[in-house]
Amino acid sequence: MATEGGGKEMNEIKTQFTTREGLYKLLPHSEYSRPNRVPFNSQGSNPVRVSFVNLNDQSGNGDRLCFNVGRELYFYIYKGVRKAADLSKPIDKRIYKGTQPTCHDFNHLTATAESVSLLVGFSAGQVQLIDPIKKETSKLFNEEGLLSSPNQASSPGGTVV
Repeated sequence: MATEGGGKEMNEIKTQFTTREGLYKLLPHSEYSRPNRVPFNSQGSNPVRVSFVNLNDQSGNGDRLCFNVGRELYFYIYKGVRKAADLSKPIDKRIYKGTQPTCHDFNHLTATAESVSLLVGFSAGQVQLIDPIKKETSKLFNEEGLLSSPNQASSPGGTVV
C-alpha cells in the first residue's frame, strides 16, 4: 500500500528507530546473546583477545575459539563466519578475581580433540597453563607477580581454586 504522492511503502519493516528515550535497534542473535555485556568505560579499556585452534576431530567441527572480555575467559566451538557460535553454551568459562587475562594462545602442535593447552597471560605478570576441554588448570608461572595469584572460579559445577 503506497501513500499518496508516491511516498515510501507503509509496510516497510524498520531495523532501528529513535525516540526521546534513545535509539532502538534490531540485533542479530549472536550479538543479543553475547555473555555479560561490558558497559563502556571511558577511563580505561578492557582489551579483548581472540585465539583459534583446529583440533581435527571426526565431527567436522574441529575449530575452537577462545576470547576474553574483562576478567572472563570463554572457550567455544567455532563453526565459521556464516554460522554463529551458541554463546549461551561455552565449553569452558573462567572468571578471574584480582587480575585479568591480557593475552592467550593455544599450543597448536599438541592440540587433540581430547586435550588442548592454552597459555594465558595476566595483567599482574602471571602466566597460567590450562586445558579448557578437560577443564583443569595445569601450572601457574611467575606466582610472585605484582598482585596475588589469579583466583579462578571455573564453570558451573566446578571448584573454586
